[in-house]
Amino acid sequence: MILSGFSGGQAFILFLVFLVVIVAASCIRIVPQAHAYVIERLGTYQATWSVGFHMKWPIIDKVAQRISLKEQVVDFAPQPVITKDNVTMRIDTVVFFQITDPKLFAYGVEKPIMAIENLTATTLRNIIGDLELDQTLTSRETINTKMRATLDVATDPWGIKVNRVELKNIIPPAAIQDAMEKQMKAERERREQILIAEGEKKSAILRAEGQKESLILSAEAEKQSAILRAEATKEATIRRAEGEAEAILTVQRANADGIKFLNEAAPETAVLTLKSLEAFAKAADGKATKLIIPSEIASIAGLASSLTEIAVDKKEPKA
Repeated sequence: MILSGFSGGQAFILFLVFLVVIVAASCIRIVPQAHAYVIERLGTYQATWSVGFHMKWPIIDKVAQRISLKEQVVDFAPQPVITKDNVTMRIDTVVFFQITDPKLFAYGVEKPIMAIENLTATTLRNIIGDLELDQTLTSRETINTKMRATLDVATDPWGIKVNRVELKNIIPPAAIQDAMEKQMKAERERREQILIAEGEKKSAILRAEGQKESLILSAEAEKQSAILRAEATKEATIRRAEGEAEAILTVQRANADGIKFLNEAAPETAVLTLKSLEAFAKAADGKATKLIIPSEIASIAGLASSLTEIAVDKKEPKA
């Protein structure tokens, strides 16, 4: 219907052009990022196309495999393994790998993912067979490192690089799990008792230290109180001494003023003698058993007694 308006030759030419366009379009390939195409020519490896625009010969060239160069993750099912102490457990692994050589990956091994899985299982059995149960449960990092090194060497001819291997789950038998749970429970109870004992010990130490600090503070307070009392007593003694000294000084000043006043008043000899006698009377104070009086004062005293007797006679009435 479309070619009815053309002659037979023109229609054939248009058909050929159309066919050439279709064939040319089928020969154009664009390789996306992080991918590689393995090209075969007549069944033989021809080239590996990297990212970008490519063209192949029609019919004789074909894209044998489209390979992703991204890092890939494969989670393998749990594998039964036996430890050195004859405990059977199941372990599943996760392998992180990356294709580095598309040609080797395409022609190196048939079904490379299955090959990696089987190699992982055999390597895991070899490693776990040299370890006991407790070592297996506590040596994940060591097992991962050994498996990665072994798998990386084994898969290198396949164009695969193993970046990391992880043990996902380690599943021991039910009886072992029950025993482990009991052991863990006993261990927790033991740690609890230890923690309680350590807490009581620390509490007793803290109480003893508190009492010690209290006694030290009490003794220090008593010491400070005694020091303050001594300083107060000393201060009071000094003040009393200063008061007594001030009183003595005042008395001496009064005596000096009195002497000065007497000197200025020019007293007679009789007055001075009487003052001397008063002073001797005060000195005796009724307590002295023997009193030595100078001769001058004694004569004056005799004169004074005579005068006293005369005065008494004058006062008495005549019979």
